Amino acid sequence: MRFSVWLSHQQPWSELLAGARHAEATGWDGIYVADHFMGDGGGFGPVDDPNLEATALLAGLAASTERVRLGSLVLGATYRHPAVLANWAAAVDHISSGRLVLGLGAGWQENEHEQYGIELGTPGERIVRFDEYCAVVNGLLRQPVTTVVGESYQVRDAIAEPKPVQSPLPLLIGGKGDRMLGLVARHADEWNMWSLPEVQAERAGALARRCEAIGRDPGAIRHSTQALVLLTDDPAAAERFVAAVGSRAAVGGTVEQLAEVVAGWRDAGVDEVIIPDFVLGRGAQKLEAFDAIVEHVVPEFRD
Repeated sequence: MRFSVWLSHQQPWSELLAGARHAEATGWDGIYVADHFMGDGGGFGPVDDPNLEATALLAGLAASTERVRLGSLVLGATYRHPAVLANWAAAVDHISSGRLVLGLGAGWQENEHEQYGIELGTPGERIVRFDEYCAVVNGLLRQPVTTVVGESYQVRDAIAEPKPVQSPLPLLIGGKGDRMLGLVARHADEWNMWSLPEVQAERAGALARRCEAIGRDPGAIRHSTQALVLLTDDPAAAERFVAAVGSRAAVGGTVEQLAEVVAGWRDAGVDEVIIPDFVLGRGAQKLEAFDAIVEHVVPEFRD
């Protein structure tokens, strides 16, 4: 299994960079960032919290690190034209010497679309649009010439040069609903969702059926997942934390208890565990939590 960190883009660049460099130096496999311009007033923070823009962060990390994979969880398809995004991705893959994971999603956060005047659409409309979006991105990154004439996007005899260093540059799709899993089966090299092991196993089975329906080997798609993690020796604090998080996947407890959840993910077919830093503290406290996981959890599961 791979183990990666998800660094909050709601912290200053200096702290995010320090976390990335520490993770790289201590054996983590990857670094991820989210793509939002503001909080949602709920689980993703107050609306007016500062949010650093994801594509700039990934370009900066590409130039500031040497070994770790760099990915997005996930870039919203509504915010950037797919041809523009494909050219950006190829450039960052060159800057990083072939370490980018291009994570994409259909978009969901209503308040930032409303404020910026960006069309969001219904869930059904987003699925149709995202199908075309992925076809454009993969075509431009993988084929000499691409033509996609759809309802939302029309590119004709389009080129994008240079191609990425990686061939192919991995496309990760984030989502868990049945319709999104259909697009994962059709377009993705990697799949991501928030989960605990039981839900992960059920959704992985649904994805496998989607792959089989179109004649694709389910084993060709790598699986990654994440949950909010609070490391604590206080059982009551762990219980309060998980209860407060509500519907989002969360793990509270000791590193030994985290290892039990990781074992469940492994058994559910997960290839990469991603640890968000959102509730691990700031500064030295956060880095100590990273180190505890690397020391006490990772070795048992490392490929």
